[in-house]
Amino acid sequence: MRPSLAFACFLLIVPLFQFTAFSSSSDSEQPAILCHSDERLALMQFKESFVIACAATLSSYPKAASWGSRGNDCCSWDGVECDQMTGVVIGLDLSAACLSGSINSSSSLFRLLHLQNLNLALNHFNHSLIPSALGNLSMLTSLNLSSSVFSGQIPSEISKLYRLSTLDLSNNLDTNPFPRLLELRKPDLKSLVQNLTNLENLDLSFVDVASPVPSVLANFSSLTTLNLERCGLQDMFPSAIFQLPRLETIRLSNNSNLIGNLPEFNFSTKLKTLELWNTSFSGELPATIGNMDSMEFLELGYCSFRGLVPSTLGNLPNLKFLDLSINYFNGSIPATLGNLTKLNYLNLQGNSFSGFIPPELTNLTQLTHLDLQQNKLQGSVPGSIRRLQKLVYFNCDYNRLGGILEVDPFLELKKLQNLFLSMNDFRLVSRNHSNATGAPLVNIGLRNCHLTELPYFLRNQHRLQLLDLSSNRIEGQIPQWMSKVSVETLLFLDLSNNSIAGFDEFPLLLPWSNLQYLRLDSNILQGSLPVPPVSTVFYTISNNSLSGEIPQLLCNVSSLSILDISQNNLSGTIPLCLSNSSKHLVVLKVSSNNLQGAIPSGWASGNRLKMIDLGRNKLQGRIPQSLIACRMLEYLDLGNNQIGDAFPSWLGSLPELNILILSSNALYGTIGDPKSNLPVFPKLRVIDLSRNRFNGALPSGYFERWNSMASLGGKNSQPIYMVENWAMTINSLQVPRSFAYSMTITNKGTEMKYPVIIRTLAAIDFSCNRFDGEIPESIGNLKEIRLLDFSNNNLDGGIPKAIANLTNLESLDLSWNKLEGRIPLELSSQLNFLGFLNLSHNHLTGLIPQGHQFETFESSSFDGNPGLCGKPLVKECNTNSGAGGLPTPSEESGGLDWKVVLLGYGCGFLFGAVIGHVVIKKKPNWFAKILSETHRPRQSI
Repeated sequence: MRPSLAFACFLLIVPLFQFTAFSSSSDSEQPAILCHSDERLALMQFKESFVIACAATLSSYPKAASWGSRGNDCCSWDGVECDQMTGVVIGLDLSAACLSGSINSSSSLFRLLHLQNLNLALNHFNHSLIPSALGNLSMLTSLNLSSSVFSGQIPSEISKLYRLSTLDLSNNLDTNPFPRLLELRKPDLKSLVQNLTNLENLDLSFVDVASPVPSVLANFSSLTTLNLERCGLQDMFPSAIFQLPRLETIRLSNNSNLIGNLPEFNFSTKLKTLELWNTSFSGELPATIGNMDSMEFLELGYCSFRGLVPSTLGNLPNLKFLDLSINYFNGSIPATLGNLTKLNYLNLQGNSFSGFIPPELTNLTQLTHLDLQQNKLQGSVPGSIRRLQKLVYFNCDYNRLGGILEVDPFLELKKLQNLFLSMNDFRLVSRNHSNATGAPLVNIGLRNCHLTELPYFLRNQHRLQLLDLSSNRIEGQIPQWMSKVSVETLLFLDLSNNSIAGFDEFPLLLPWSNLQYLRLDSNILQGSLPVPPVSTVFYTISNNSLSGEIPQLLCNVSSLSILDISQNNLSGTIPLCLSNSSKHLVVLKVSSNNLQGAIPSGWASGNRLKMIDLGRNKLQGRIPQSLIACRMLEYLDLGNNQIGDAFPSWLGSLPELNILILSSNALYGTIGDPKSNLPVFPKLRVIDLSRNRFNGALPSGYFERWNSMASLGGKNSQPIYMVENWAMTINSLQVPRSFAYSMTITNKGTEMKYPVIIRTLAAIDFSCNRFDGEIPESIGNLKEIRLLDFSNNNLDGGIPKAIANLTNLESLDLSWNKLEGRIPLELSSQLNFLGFLNLSHNHLTGLIPQGHQFETFESSSFDGNPGLCGKPLVKECNTNSGAGGLPTPSEESGGLDWKVVLLGYGCGFLFGAVIGHVVIKKKPNWFAKILSETHRPRQSI
């Protein structure tokens, strides 16, 4: 190149280089784009509208607390995201930011018009409505308001946010008892989502939707997650939704009115999670379910699926969780389930699976949870169960396993904590009597396993929390070594329904310091009453042979809620402290002992007692009026004692009293009528005053006001029993238990024990007293009565037709009174449930009504009423009589022959006429005098 040309080029390049260098220098010196001042102000005002207070949780962090203290650039603040080019706020993540307060559409938040992502989850917005101003944030692609205590109707303005790919309004709940706060009515679910066609993630769990799932969702081709748990969904679920090409997660659990079927699946499905627990999905599982090779979590429990489980279910190589519990599956458990080598949870409980437990299940070496309870499985548990070294939970309760089952393979499972083998037909044995610790068991259920002694392996268990050995054949004394088993950890111990005679060298105060649940009832325990630890909540030791007095130490068990020491031979008095010191006692049952003295007085106000059963003892004196302090009392049994008192009408102010049993005492006097206009016995359903000394008229005023016997309110398709439910959680295992109220009353002429009491039972027993007068018509108000017994009194008058209004009546006993007149025809035509009737030994007359239930009664129901006739008595009635039925001339029970009567009448008339003629003829003056006296006018007084 020539020098002149090179120099010219040099002159051209130098200025260009200088310009480029200057431009680069200028760019590097230009300050970064800061957030806009109006948005910074909006954020600060938003922060200041809330209280920022974090609970003591690791997941919460007060992100907004530092705003403003780290400079004015809001783009650098925690939880704030800005556009790199324009500086506008496009993202706000204040999830779990400890915000507390209300929000509405005037909030400064809605001045951030460029927001694309808004996350306010896990805060507390104090039941605020979701602001309709959200519809102004038209750039939103992600909106998360979950778990933030929003309430009310979801605003329709959200349906305008057509750019949304994520919408999460889930889990807005109230504390205790966690009702749903948000609802979708206007708009409904279809109106809310039909324009949001870009949705990828939709979560409305715990929103009260109460409508069908719209079929329009089947067109959302981008949808990957659909969560609609506990939404009150109804009707048929659109099966086409299962076929969406990108769908990975469907959660529909706890929608009991949602029906549907599983469709055929192809290999292209990407479903990983399918949860239908507690819905009404039904039908059979399709064989093509094995095509879902991406499936990891399959929860189909508490549905209505039926039929055989397809063997193709074993073709899901990634499956980790499988729940088919509480359905109608039958047949054998597929051996192919042993191919699911990644499975760690398998629940098949509550079906009708039969046959043997497949040994292939022991190939599932990753398994931690195996539940086979409540089926019809036979045979035994495979010995190869010892291969499942990761197993933590095994439950095979309520099957038909038989033979001899060795416990040793289970003890080789080094991680096994829960072992339940109850209610089968095998005999559990242990070959190993070494002192090796074995499995670190926490919960053991061996109910009804034909045990004759405490299993030897228990002596090496030091972490037990639950031990159920009830309903076995354990005999003799509980060995002394048991007092050293899991002394500090045992919470639950059930040894009921055995033949245990006592505790060998145990202290009176039982040694398990944290025990909460203790059942020792239905054994042959003798000696003194053992005292549970102070931590005990549930203690039943009824139906034994314990003697001596109730120890005062029992009053130190301050947490006691259920106490049942009935059906023993305990003597002495009832400790006063049981009535005035326990704040937690709900059930006090000391019936069927030999207790004497007075009923404890001084019942403390504010107590929680619901059941007091002191019946079948030798208690004397009066009924203490301090019982009025038991405002929650539902059940009071003082029957079969020696109590001498008037009727305790003051008990009528107890608002919850359902059952009152005062039978077989020395109660006396008239009952009378209520003395005030206040409610009296507002919930009373069963009252037994039989075998006392009450007199006077039946209490018609009470009959008029016992509203709970007149109407029990809403009818329930399922029976509701009087039980006291109790539950505890042990290592995430729910352990529900209940205490059933029981009673003994006369039904159909026989003393009958009700081991459980249905809440719809209504009964009145006033038998064996001295009541007189007529049966009041007001008895007809009590239309829910099932048992009515007025027998063995001095009642007179007729049987009121109003009894025919008692259409639920099952047993009616009016025997041994002085009732007269005819049996109302209405009784036969309207009492369609009457199974027992006794009208014997009264003064009833006329034809016995026929038809319906009256056709089923024998003659003993009507004996002792000479004036009755017709079936089932042998007396026939004179159907030609205008009186509606008189006995016929040929009666076999000592009745009169009416021909003889008429003949005697005629002869008497003839004899009288002859004698009269003779007298008049011989003494005419005397006859005239008598005749004139008869017709003399009477003088007024």
